[in-house]
Amino acid sequence: MQFIDRVEIEVEGGQGGDGMVAFRREKYVPAGGPAGGNGGRGGSVILEATERLQTLLDFKYSRRFKAEDGKRGGPKNRTGADGDDRVLEVPCGTMVFDLDTGEQLGDLVAEKQQLCVAIGGKGGLGNKHFLSNTNRAPDRALRGLPGQIRQLRLELKLLAEVGIIGLPNAGKSTLISVLSSAQPKIADYPFTTLVPNLGVVRKPTGDGTVFADIPGLISGAHTGAGLGHEFLRHIERTRLLLHLVDVTSADPIADYQTIQAELAAYEPNLSDRPQILALNKIDAFGEDSAEIEAIASQLEQLSSVRVFRISAVARMGLDELMVEIWQRLEATTKECDRG
Repeated sequence: MQFIDRVEIEVEGGQGGDGMVAFRREKYVPAGGPAGGNGGRGGSVILEATERLQTLLDFKYSRRFKAEDGKRGGPKNRTGADGDDRVLEVPCGTMVFDLDTGEQLGDLVAEKQQLCVAIGGKGGLGNKHFLSNTNRAPDRALRGLPGQIRQLRLELKLLAEVGIIGLPNAGKSTLISVLSSAQPKIADYPFTTLVPNLGVVRKPTGDGTVFADIPGLISGAHTGAGLGHEFLRHIERTRLLLHLVDVTSADPIADYQTIQAELAAYEPNLSDRPQILALNKIDAFGEDSAEIEAIASQLEQLSSVRVFRISAVARMGLDELMVEIWQRLEATTKECDRG
């Protein structure tokens, strides 16, 4: 399945139904008078968030969406039927912008949350509404009004509590495949992951927590280099960042500094987001390697946080890491509640 996280579409509300010119004609009613009904209202275009979708792929090829028109008014003062609304499902985490004004119209983050993006036109008035003392037989009615037309940009920011970040080939995909049932593509070359991968990791309590494997960032990602420019925004909604550093890299310290610099350059607040730091692939040296300890010591001095030693592929140190993740998530939840 293709991962599409930004699209432009056109939406149009349905046109209101026309009012009707009609007169009451019944036996024994010599002066029935006007009896043309009003037109029905046009349907509206509504966006609705759903957890069933993880991409905006449905909007890649169909980009124009129109609601149903209202029906024409009928005789005997019958109002025309309203047009049906057009409900478009989008993934939770979709932000909606007006292309012409740049205004953000809404942010759909919860299941079944709705946003009306194009209002249907009002129905026209039938000739009964033009009856007056001076005009006893009006022969005119109003046409229905056109529906609202809008050009929109939809942007998806994934909803995940934990974002896994790091340079390409740091082992992010391997870790999320081990912790969850996600099955990302894994290989020993950079940029294996071309789209964010989501995995649900079970807490000890049985609840599920969404982890996002963010595609590899490189130096200059915030300016468009590599893949980071496309996917950095998916980090913005995460409550906790898990930063993986490849201990087998030529310079793990520089790798750590590169990612931190990119986070700060893209959005200053991101570098202050709660982070857990882990040295990955320790199985390549042995758990008690002096080289690993030297690298960990330098990282702890730079980051002022504890550095975990893990191997995703060998499943070493993961239990201790997960305990820390659950504790940090619980702490951030309490802070949000107090705020």
